[in-house]
Amino acid sequence: MLTLFAIPKPFTGKIAGIQLTAIDSWRRLDSDVQVVLLGDDPSVCGAAVEYGVEHVPNIPRAASGTPLVDGAFAAVDAVARFELRCYANADIVFDGSLLAAAQNVARATRRFLLVGQTRDLEPALLGPDPEVRRRVALEQGRLRGAAALDWFVFTGGLFDPIPPFHVGRAGYDNWLVWRARQRAVVVDGTHAVLAIHQTHDYAHVEGGKDAAYYGPEAARNLELAGGKRAVFTLHDASHRMGSDFSIRRNLGAVLRAGERFRKVKWKLGVR
Repeated sequence: MLTLFAIPKPFTGKIAGIQLTAIDSWRRLDSDVQVVLLGDDPSVCGAAVEYGVEHVPNIPRAASGTPLVDGAFAAVDAVARFELRCYANADIVFDGSLLAAAQNVARATRRFLLVGQTRDLEPALLGPDPEVRRRVALEQGRLRGAAALDWFVFTGGLFDPIPPFHVGRAGYDNWLVWRARQRAVVVDGTHAVLAIHQTHDYAHVEGGKDAAYYGPEAARNLELAGGKRAVFTLHDASHRMGSDFSIRRNLGAVLRAGERFRKVKWKLGVR
């Protein structure tokens, strides 16, 4: 059905619990979901063993040690059991709506990208009961915005070749949407898929959030993407999925009208 993969940070401090909560939600999705953790830190291997999921070590890294997107995707290609893939940040909690949405798009078109917003929620608010968790996320979770992209469901080979982007730095996620728009249907699944982003700081990045979004590696990502022309957001999705999993065209993507409006609001300070 689905190969779901991530590149976790080392399992230390607060981020350890956050990532384990996410991984636990993934392995509970369905017995036909292959979960793959990438990375050579011993704690990543340990988490994979503890939760009974697969582990791929030694993915390519930049001189700084930051993992590279092209190498990670290639490593998954070598072990994936399913044509349908999901790449997610390792702090994202899913429920069954992810599979329902993916299956619905797959029935409608052969090649696609399904992507959507996540909801910010404090990890302490996530209880073990899936129904309670869903209700709390919908009532208290805050949507992160059309430019914050944390998960991608796609058909294998959709993006190839992928430049050697730096993982966890701005720009490459927007490029994935841009690339998919050149080749396939892109569906904004925000209203169909519940994806919870567990809030955390940026202590894992030297220089913090500013470095992740505006530092040298983020600038390099933008250069590799081909500049701002390839910075696409959910406003550029060709289609949108409703809460009933119905799919309709996104008229706001025509001439990038929705994205232009978002930028105007941002410049005016309207949130």
